[in-house]
Amino acid sequence: MPDSATSRLITPPPAPERAFTDPAAAVAALQEVYAAATGFLRREFAAIMDGAPVRGRVRAFYPEIVLRTDTYARVDSRLAYGHVSEPGVYATTVTRPDLFANYLTQQIGLLIENHGVPVTIRGSATPIPLHFALAEGMSVDGPIEERIGRPLRDVFDVPDLNLTDDRIVNGTLQRSPGVPRPLAPFTAQRIDYSLARLAHYTATDPEHFQNFVLFTNYQFYVDEFVAFARDAVARPDSGYLALVEPGNVVTTAAGSRGAPPGRMPQMPAYHLTRERGSGITLINIGVGPSNAKTITDHVAVLRPHVWLMVGHCAGLRHSQSLGDYVLAHAYLREDHVLDDDLPAWVPIPALAEVQVALETAVAEVTGLAGYELKRIMRTGTVATIDDRNWELRDQTGPVYRLSLSRAIGLDMESGTIAANGFRFRVPYGTLLCISDKPLHGELKLPGMASAFYKRQVAQHLRIGIRAMELLREMPEERLHSRKLRSFEETAFL
Repeated sequence: MPDSATSRLITPPPAPERAFTDPAAAVAALQEVYAAATGFLRREFAAIMDGAPVRGRVRAFYPEIVLRTDTYARVDSRLAYGHVSEPGVYATTVTRPDLFANYLTQQIGLLIENHGVPVTIRGSATPIPLHFALAEGMSVDGPIEERIGRPLRDVFDVPDLNLTDDRIVNGTLQRSPGVPRPLAPFTAQRIDYSLARLAHYTATDPEHFQNFVLFTNYQFYVDEFVAFARDAVARPDSGYLALVEPGNVVTTAAGSRGAPPGRMPQMPAYHLTRERGSGITLINIGVGPSNAKTITDHVAVLRPHVWLMVGHCAGLRHSQSLGDYVLAHAYLREDHVLDDDLPAWVPIPALAEVQVALETAVAEVTGLAGYELKRIMRTGTVATIDDRNWELRDQTGPVYRLSLSRAIGLDMESGTIAANGFRFRVPYGTLLCISDKPLHGELKLPGMASAFYKRQVAQHLRIGIRAMELLREMPEERLHSRKLRSFEETAFL
């Protein structure tokens, strides 16, 4: 027989269904519904922790955006987002509308403008897991179950992996009769899951992440970024407001506050902030395609405008030198971590806007142009592999495939980051610096770095930053182009 103490369902008053033609008012309503639901869960949890008896199962629900349209949108065919493909009912659950306020206001505004109908804000049927409703810094662990005398999931909802998958972005979601089609690429619970993972892996809170993200695999770039950021923050004319480091240590022109973590996280993040999230985030992802997939799986829910890989690679041509740059225009994916989500036979195209920005940045920072620029930078295929010691294999296999693909550089992260950018509709790019040439006897060993190599590495991070500044000046609708959109897409970017 069911436990009578948990058979009763305790919920807050249901959120009323309201229609809006003002996107700011719609977002304010989302914030109101979300705050009421999460506040209810926190109060009930606190009461039980203070000794109140369990009165029943406690549940509250995510807010939801609904679009109903019976006409086709009349929009500029060049616009890749902001409209649905055909008449129908579309919906998405929403979390953290405070964090995503700018994004939601823009996306809702486009829907209202392009379809000429209001959007509806209401409570959804999707429960909010207690873990995602608690204030930052709070935790839910084993002793709680001992205090209430039963598993936590008997009283509160917990994360449900059936609701945190990537079926929408992977294009595998099956339509169900009578169920609204997805309005956004991620559900609320999938986003909440990634927000928690980001805080864990990077030791910085999600609200500090910026819309322009650099990934690296080398500590030197972190040191250079921190030095650049501190100088930028100290200059009022730079436009940058603060540097946020692991532990949420915030440095502004007025000084620093906060303390670094007791131990560094797996993938520390550094955020050079600007108004409306238009600054730059740098994440040291370490080595390997697994790390690259893990972090991009989670950064993607923040819907950044672009992410770039700036790191080291092996040069594969006799004509290359240590310190030369490699601008990827194609990827040979032998990393395998995305095989179940994006098979290797799916081509990952170079994005012209990103390629131009990177080449322009290299020219500006190095002072070279035209044929002289080609002397230090090659454009070609980058191979990404899952074995750091691939040089020790029988060379006939790897070298044959590298030659067939016309690869000019090899690393362990770039193809994965680009492929996940393609999968998640996040513009991507890669600029690497050659640190060794294993096929030609120049291994990555102490003492082999030339003055040219050291100078190139020092410039590399500045090139990445400059490329981000160039991309920031570009209209969003041009950067988020149709090249990353499939046959049937969500309206939200």
